[in-house]
Amino acid sequence: MRVLLIGGTSNVGKSTVAAELADRLGFEHRSTDYLARHPGRPWRTADREVPPHVAEHYSSLAVDELISSVLTHYERLWPRIEELVRTADGLVIEGSALWPERVATLDVPAVWLTAGDDVIRDRIRASGGYATATVDERALMDKFLARSIRFQQLLQADVDRLGLARVDVGGRAVAEVADDVLA
Repeated sequence: MRVLLIGGTSNVGKSTVAAELADRLGFEHRSTDYLARHPGRPWRTADREVPPHVAEHYSSLAVDELISSVLTHYERLWPRIEELVRTADGLVIEGSALWPERVATLDVPAVWLTAGDDVIRDRIRASGGYATATVDERALMDKFLARSIRFQQLLQADVDRLGLARVDVGGRAVAEVADDVLA
């Protein structure tokens, strides 16, 4: 194995599990987010405010429009991912941009991580500081959450239709999820 792909919706644990797997395998780890970000998470962090265009994106589009927008972005990004997979040696690549139908055309191992809606909700709210957020900030997080859950529904249907591997992260430890991915 020279490349391992880890897909899934936002906040399902792809980066954390991929880092664990890369460490175990002696591989590098790279996220598709660093190839091109779309448009980002709509909550502030200690070192970043939500850019106006990101707030506008989430507040003005319906969930299905958000899905269409991100899938179009991932379609444009695919040639870069494909090139990375083709030339990589000793790399774990993770990201939401790893759409099952496209990945199935490659000859590399891939696993999609899934989680219950409650797990995704709790992670997004913790990451975004939902408890102390303003009403407007919560609305953006709620829209991102709705998009993430819908994205996972579509992704999971595609994974299952194609008979590809997926692992439910539940509330399990990272090491346990990594064990299941390697199995």
